[in-house]
Amino acid sequence: MENILEIIKTDEFILMSFILNILFIILVMINIYFNIKAKRKYLDFMTKLGKGQDIDAMLKKYVNDVREIKKDNDEIKAYYIKLDKDISSCIQKTGLVRYNAFQDVGSDLSFAIALLDRENNGVVLNGLYGSESSNIYAKPIKNGKSSYQLSDEEQYALEIAEQNKNFYAKHKN
Repeated sequence: MENILEIIKTDEFILMSFILNILFIILVMINIYFNIKAKRKYLDFMTKLGKGQDIDAMLKKYVNDVREIKKDNDEIKAYYIKLDKDISSCIQKTGLVRYNAFQDVGSDLSFAIALLDRENNGVVLNGLYGSESSNIYAKPIKNGKSSYQLSDEEQYALEIAEQNKNFYAKHKN
């Protein structure tokens, strides 16, 4: 331990420490110089990459734009889901059958029309046209069936609507 203290007290050790400190200071200054130079090159590169604009600002704007688009997309998705739910209860299937209800009236002026939603719920309307009077009857439909007795024409209109193949058919005789 005493040997170490004696070495520390010598002029050579103090001189050597001083020289090492100066070398460290020089190395730190060189490091700062190259760090500043690298930072300038980086900023120049980013400016050139951004075509004269600050690429960092461009990236931040891009990230904000993406967030806004995601938010808008989520709103559109929620609206789409609501529309899909609402539209399932709208009339989507129709079937129309024209027929001659009475022998004394020609031209198939009577009709049966089925108006159904996606789940085959809706109504069947039957319009009877006669030479002296016309009447329209409505029968509710739930899951493709009615709690009322359906005429052949009403049943045919319901089948057309359920199959969703044709809108119109003349009554099969």
